[in-house]
Amino acid sequence: MPDYTLYYWPIPFRGQFVRALLAHVHATWDEADTEEIAQLMQRPLADQPVPHMGPPVLTDHSNGLSLSQTESILSYLGHKHGLMPDDHARDALTHKIVADANDVLYEMTLHNGAQMWTQQTWDAYRPRLGRWMEIFEETGRRHGLTAEAGYVLGTDEPGLADITTYVLWRTMTDKLQTLGPMLEETAPAVAGLTRRMAALPEQAALRAESDAKYGDEWCSGQIEASLRAVL
Repeated sequence: MPDYTLYYWPIPFRGQFVRALLAHVHATWDEADTEEIAQLMQRPLADQPVPHMGPPVLTDHSNGLSLSQTESILSYLGHKHGLMPDDHARDALTHKIVADANDVLYEMTLHNGAQMWTQQTWDAYRPRLGRWMEIFEETGRRHGLTAEAGYVLGTDEPGLADITTYVLWRTMTDKLQTLGPMLEETAPAVAGLTRRMAALPEQAALRAESDAKYGDEWCSGQIEASLRAVL
């Protein structure tokens, strides 16, 4: 039996944060298919492994625990697998970075697809996306991160903060390549970190597998189509 089961749609987006962390710690996992995910969502709450509205959901087979919500899953895995800093301040900053990443995804999908992008709304939003890049860059800079070396919170090894930063910005700029130059110019240290993380063997293998499975998709659906139309 694998260590974990992940319930998430066959796209990168939020699920890729969980996949990248599991790959980083050399855990094994399987993934439910879309029919199984849909059925799980429709079950009475009393019959769900964890009461939830939608994926991601992760089941830890070592103890039978199931969790929903990306931030909760990443926090659990980060603590379990030693990817959290050993002091309370940087632990809290790690949670802040995960929350920031989730906010970026929420904004980039216009509140999970509540609206579609138009050229006008994208042009108005683009400076805010740059501000988000600067927030990650300044966080890293304060802890010694450069384009050539270091980690987001000044740790000796990559932790949850680095995996989160890497997946957010590298996946976005891989799939929406016109945003790559913006990241390089606005957040060169973050861009450098994503290159170093992408070169790790387990992340390179995951990216190759994900590219083969999901192609160029990022968040999928009409919201991605509208985003690509304005980029």
